[in-house]
Amino acid sequence: MRYSRLVERIGGEGADAWRTHYEALDALGRGEEVIVLSVGDPPLDAPAPVIERAIEQLRAGDTHYTTVHGRPALREAIARAHTARTGQAVEPANVICLPGTQNGLFAASLCLAGPGDEVMTLEPVYPTYPATLTVGGARLVRVPVRAGFRPDLDALAQRVGPRTRAIFWATPSNPTGVILNETELAAVAELAIKHDLWIVSDEVYAGLAPGGRVPGLAARLPERVVTVGSLSKTHAMPGFRAGWLVGPVELTQHVEALVMCMLFGMPGFVQEAAITALALGDEPQRRIREFCHARLAHCLAGLEGIPGLAPCPPEAGMFLLIDVRGTGLDGYDFMRALYAAERVSVLDGGAFGPSTAHCVRVCFATDEAMLDEACARIRRFCESLQRERPAAHG
Repeated sequence: MRYSRLVERIGGEGADAWRTHYEALDALGRGEEVIVLSVGDPPLDAPAPVIERAIEQLRAGDTHYTTVHGRPALREAIARAHTARTGQAVEPANVICLPGTQNGLFAASLCLAGPGDEVMTLEPVYPTYPATLTVGGARLVRVPVRAGFRPDLDALAQRVGPRTRAIFWATPSNPTGVILNETELAAVAELAIKHDLWIVSDEVYAGLAPGGRVPGLAARLPERVVTVGSLSKTHAMPGFRAGWLVGPVELTQHVEALVMCMLFGMPGFVQEAAITALALGDEPQRRIREFCHARLAHCLAGLEGIPGLAPCPPEAGMFLLIDVRGTGLDGYDFMRALYAAERVSVLDGGAFGPSTAHCVRVCFATDEAMLDEACARIRRFCESLQRERPAAHG
């Protein structure tokens, strides 16, 4: 049977990087002693009031169809939280609720760029972005980085062309943890105004940044900035799939039409749980910020002195990039060999783009005992590589 050529875009360029992760999950399900550091899902429960509210609503029968764009109370809560965090005054009409962050990015890409258009993204980029942003026919243009994984602003300006429609990024970045600063944002704003571009800011990790907020352009350029967020990372609620998009009213109306065709709204009990989560203020985010800060320090201490490794500490988030060039391997080969030898699953940096192909990404947001054991296994693996290298070249 024949399939549409669109299916070739769905997997994305970095799909193979998840091979080790899923092998590790299967092994874990069989009771084997594997350590999974390849996904950002900390061992923290959602806040108790959130869980209780979801259970209460389920028992009350809140399992029927809901309004496509989200219940008024949830949109109001998101609008208040967005205004407080970004300084951009928005109304519920500027908000549409979506299951998770990726659907927000997908909806924005379909509404802002079509076949023959170009969308830009700052390297490195989460592995699903290429497929998410190009499945509708747009072409992805990657913008390289400078030292420290900062965006190359000169390259950004040079890559804007007559077909460019939007610039997408995540701040803090996944995988680098880089937070775009005011100088970088000012350069982007100038380009957006000059070339009439949309700006789509994925801020799913913003609550993990110092103080729970990041610099942004939403308040400065409200007519052309789209902000995507969720409760997955900030409130330990990835399984709830509670996300949203904030943008101009005309855009949210277009997105609503798309959601009507594809998703038909979020479950009611999830929306009520999300309202409860947002009513808790900064406390859930503070808890995860402190958790991640402590685990990063613990992870860096455990990796200290391991031959061939050069950790690249993030500004925020729950991931650590490790430069593995000193081992003689690239990110993919290191990932595969580490899992084969020590049953530790990390993610190939090459899945995020060429700028991180020499790295692996480690999620340090786990319990200390697991981190200790993972670091011990990584040390043993790297020391074995060091012993083998002289023999291989002798």
